Amino acid sequence: MATIPQGWQVRRLAPALGAEVTGVDLRDQDASAIDALKALLLEHLVLFFPAQDLSVDEHVALGRCFGELEGHPHLKNPYTPHTELFELAATHGGIADEWHTDITFRDEPALMSILHMVKCPETGGDTMWSSLYRAYEELSTPMQALCDGLTALHDALPHNRPDQMAIHPVVRIHPETGRKALYVNEHFTRRIVEMNAYESDALLRHLTRWVSNPRFTVRYRWQEHTYAMWDNRCTQHFVLNDFEGERVIQRVTIMGDRPVGDPPRWEPFVRPGRLSAASRHDRQLFQFLKARDGQT
Repeated sequence: MATIPQGWQVRRLAPALGAEVTGVDLRDQDASAIDALKALLLEHLVLFFPAQDLSVDEHVALGRCFGELEGHPHLKNPYTPHTELFELAATHGGIADEWHTDITFRDEPALMSILHMVKCPETGGDTMWSSLYRAYEELSTPMQALCDGLTALHDALPHNRPDQMAIHPVVRIHPETGRKALYVNEHFTRRIVEMNAYESDALLRHLTRWVSNPRFTVRYRWQEHTYAMWDNRCTQHFVLNDFEGERVIQRVTIMGDRPVGDPPRWEPFVRPGRLSAASRHDRQLFQFLKARDGQT
């Protein structure tokens, strides 16, 4: 359990994950405060900090305390130009209303994120997070054994960039806690690499629905100028698109963590001789594997 600095109050929000932290000023970014935040994040997976007062530059500086930052690789900020800050506004189509982990189509996807709720409606627009630890741990033993030996193809099709792809373990091992997390999501995960298309579709439908089980989740009601930080290595999140009016968030994304899991136990399932009749995802996987392995 994390050591809580004097004056901080930590209130758990759900059994699976989530805590609200008060009595802290996120502008205080000395080493001891950052170490405490890191420890709390490992314990609770997602943290909320109401009534904070950071400038954009202070928000970015806070993110840098945890690692290298990157703006969104595809989406443009509607209001605030900044290369290390990502901004979403509802009136510009910015509703992340599918369960996802940030930027899993990259070889080294997001390690963690820090979000500022700039503007929110009076009702609606809550965000939910799910513990991918719990999602894995509550699978049956045979299903865990199957998933431990699989990898999955992720792509940026939702951003109109299906050419940007990565393969990650279906179950990743958190590099700091050693715990296993179910690492597939409905937004970016396209295909189980070692299965044929029909088997892959069936398993992915099950796993992506399973992640949203209420036992694994926390739901947070926003107030303006609340900050949240979450560990992308062991969580997914989902915005409830049930509101009217403007909802604006600003987020910094800490990058640079390559997912690691148990070694795959099977070869990729591809049928090069039948690609003309194969599904788009079959062709996509075959082309990705050829490029990765340096084939012509």
